[in-house]
Amino acid sequence: MNEHDIRDVVVVGGGTAGWMAAAAFSRFLHNGHTRITLIESEEIGTIGVGEATIPPLITFNRMLGINENDFVRATKATFKLGIEFVNWGGIGERYFHPFGYHGHELEGVHFHQLYLRERKRRAIQDISAWSMSGVAAAMGRFGRPGRGARPPLSHLLYAFHFDAGLYARFLRDYAERGGVQRVEGKVVDVSLRGEDGHVSSLTLSDGRTVAGDLFVDCSGFRGLLIEQALKTGYEDWTHWLPCDRAIAVPSSYTGPPDPFTRATAHPLGWQWRIPLQHRMGNGYVYSSAFSSDDEAEAKLLASLEGEPLAEPRRLSFTTGRRKQAWNRNVVSMGLSSGFVEPLESTSIHLVQSGIAKLVALFPDLRFNPVERDEYNRQMQEVFEDVRDFIILHYNATRRDDSAFWNRCRTMDIPDSLARKVALWRAKGRLFREGLELFATPSWVAVMLGQGIVPEDYEPAVDALDEDRVATALEEMRLGYLELAQKLPRHEEFIAQACRPPMAPTEDLPEFVL
Repeated sequence: MNEHDIRDVVVVGGGTAGWMAAAAFSRFLHNGHTRITLIESEEIGTIGVGEATIPPLITFNRMLGINENDFVRATKATFKLGIEFVNWGGIGERYFHPFGYHGHELEGVHFHQLYLRERKRRAIQDISAWSMSGVAAAMGRFGRPGRGARPPLSHLLYAFHFDAGLYARFLRDYAERGGVQRVEGKVVDVSLRGEDGHVSSLTLSDGRTVAGDLFVDCSGFRGLLIEQALKTGYEDWTHWLPCDRAIAVPSSYTGPPDPFTRATAHPLGWQWRIPLQHRMGNGYVYSSAFSSDDEAEAKLLASLEGEPLAEPRRLSFTTGRRKQAWNRNVVSMGLSSGFVEPLESTSIHLVQSGIAKLVALFPDLRFNPVERDEYNRQMQEVFEDVRDFIILHYNATRRDDSAFWNRCRTMDIPDSLARKVALWRAKGRLFREGLELFATPSWVAVMLGQGIVPEDYEPAVDALDEDRVATALEEMRLGYLELAQKLPRHEEFIAQACRPPMAPTEDLPEFVL
């Protein structure tokens, strides 16, 4: 410890973002002199509809030393192998965005390039037939690859559906065991230092004050510190992502839970369907410029597969990002740092990414601008890359059945996305090196799934013998199919994972086929 070390980190707001941050800090800042305090108010509550995730969450849980079976039991989780998209390219169409890989390359040539040539030669299955996660999802099966797993099982990637409120509670228990102090209270005033404008302390409604050196703003859309106190500014992306409303409601359901999320496009928006162990999570995302709240709610309730278990909750948001995720001595995370929208389940990952980058660039009391600027640069890059991927889903549609879809189909798109689409249309090229989220297979799945088929393929493919490639593709496809048939049913695997352990060391067997 030295005189410049951060001694007090104050997290403002609980929920998923706040407790993820607090839990991570309790693990990675456990140095004997840095204190972590989290302030939250039961009066304010949380939004808590982020119930679907993507594979990087596994890394986060493992870094914290969380046992996956304990996590699944505590959060009533199911496993997620990808997202099924219905009616996005055109009405009546569906495709699957699987986690993980499509096939494997031959002699350095990407699998999707081999596939593009083969589909020019003959009628061929959808590319998801060459995805371990895709094939298993279609069959309602799941198996967790063990450390010694080989392809094709090692190609199976997964994430989770879970109850966000239960996950926050689970992380709260973890964080408090790690020394985090929770303070119940509502922040009513923020004091700034005169010399540099840094936040010095917070005043709660009962008159208590909480001082700190570094503040992490997880206060939600209002951005209590990053915006209301520091006036950081917000970059509005509504002209690319016009949806600004959501309605969420849980419902009952019967039958086994699917190991995937479903996103169904409707004339005025889209609907999510997220199966948990104990209920179905449902929501409808739409633009207030094209649909009334009552109209959207009626559409959602009419589409439920079971009885609603609570009153629908209406949410408002503005897609975009804070102009600086880190301003002075405040770092924003979660909804206070920005919001793309629920499609592709990126919100929790953006929190996770912010935590990892803050730990890697953790400041001292001098708050070197180089560290802050690098953090902001990296977070801007992550947000904009996610933004482009989400815009692609809306823009790459052939739907013309409503003013909403006409707007999405014909809108101008960011130059960064336009370049990606142009490269893809020519010869199926995608360059994803150095970017942390949505690798090449994800972009391939959406491009082909929504009907953007390249005019040609890379010339290097023609150096490979056509019959050899055709044989290799068929062997891969049959290999995925054969293995998927050997995996347990999804509900059977969950039942095993949720069994109370017989002994502290017992864990669910993993597959190493």
